[in-house]
Amino acid sequence: MRALLSVLLLAACGSSPEAPKAQEDPPQDPPTAEAKAKPDAQAPKARVMFLEPKDGAVVTSPVHLKFGVEGMAVRPAGEVVEGTGHHHVIIGPAGVAKGDVVPADETHIHFGKGQTEADIELPPGEHQLTMQFADGSHTSYGDVLATTITITVEE
Repeated sequence: MRALLSVLLLAACGSSPEAPKAQEDPPQDPPTAEAKAKPDAQAPKARVMFLEPKDGAVVTSPVHLKFGVEGMAVRPAGEVVEGTGHHHVIIGPAGVAKGDVVPADETHIHFGKGQTEADIELPPGEHQLTMQFADGSHTSYGDVLATTITITVEE
């Protein structure tokens, strides 16, 4: 009777006493949010972009900006977490060198609450805007996570 029960249990599990069971990979935990945010060596390179306005756009003030980032996660300033950061907009073409802290002044606008869009006042004329991504302590990721567009503000 015990032998019959053993055969039935093995059959129910999809195995037979003659066939060795295939070795299965151990179950893996789903990736954490931090692991998802970390750039992967096989993933496309991390980058930032202006979703709005596009390079060459003619706009009115206040200028509505939408920020994008790939390969990193947006997180408010305050805590340095690998693979995360927040946006800064520099009115002008120059980004901030990797490892330098992004200054806070009228031409270096911080979005340390993790904002992904904002309105800024600009006078009429042509302007270069540089988006610079930086970590939780406002330390720049350098040119690899910076981009510059040129827009024209009409009266």
